[in-house]
Amino acid sequence: MGEVFYWIFTFLLILALLGLLGYQLIMLVDLEFDYINPYDSTSRINQVILPEFIIQGIFCVTNLLAGHWVIFLIGLPCMYYNVRLYIKKEHLADVTEIYNKLNWEKKMRLFKVGHSVLLFVLSVLSLVWSLSEE
Repeated sequence: MGEVFYWIFTFLLILALLGLLGYQLIMLVDLEFDYINPYDSTSRINQVILPEFIIQGIFCVTNLLAGHWVIFLIGLPCMYYNVRLYIKKEHLADVTEIYNKLNWEKKMRLFKVGHSVLLFVLSVLSLVWSLSEE
């Protein structure tokens, strides 16, 4: 039964991660179509970047401690990228450079969404697998 609770926990973590990434993408698209000004867009994006990094870290540590090596190794590149951005202090969106980096920021978040969807599918399959074994 503990395995089922573990997969439900990871399922909820990935859903939260997808929600934060979707919010950031919506802010970037609104900025691209001039529905929102750059200051509001970057301040809203910057509010959810650290929670995204924390959720990704919790997800990786949980998989490491639970011994789910494949899921951990799949989640590790995104975690490495987040840590690298944080160490270089490039993790926050800059209001003065947001228009120059808009396409890169959208591509980066779309890659993260694709990566998170892969983890989501694996999590759901593992949850179903765990439920069918019990």
